[in-house]
Amino acid sequence: MGNYAYLAVLAGCAGCALWLEPVLRVNVLRRWRRLALTLLPVVVIFVMWDLAAIAAGHWTFDPEQITGILLPGGLPLDELLFFIVVPVCAVLGFEAVRAVRRWPAGDEQ
Repeated sequence: MGNYAYLAVLAGCAGCALWLEPVLRVNVLRRWRRLALTLLPVVVIFVMWDLAAIAAGHWTFDPEQITGILLPGGLPLDELLFFIVVPVCAVLGFEAVRAVRRWPAGDEQ
């Protein structure tokens, strides 16, 4: 098993963004279907991109920085989590700004 630097960075990102959910009541996690539909194309496209780059030898991961858990195609679990955590943090940030500024999204009831 490798190190956990990559996971520590992801935990830091999540920790800096997740407080927005309860404090500003942005309801990103409550609307999980909407979040899943937002994440799905991002995760699929970037996982395919990484797998192609790994297979071509253009992309590698420092074994000293990752857990060492590899998914099919040699994709580290840490990288898959990156494609989930970072977009969730971005959506939380966007929704927090929208909530504070009271900007409509256009899909309000």
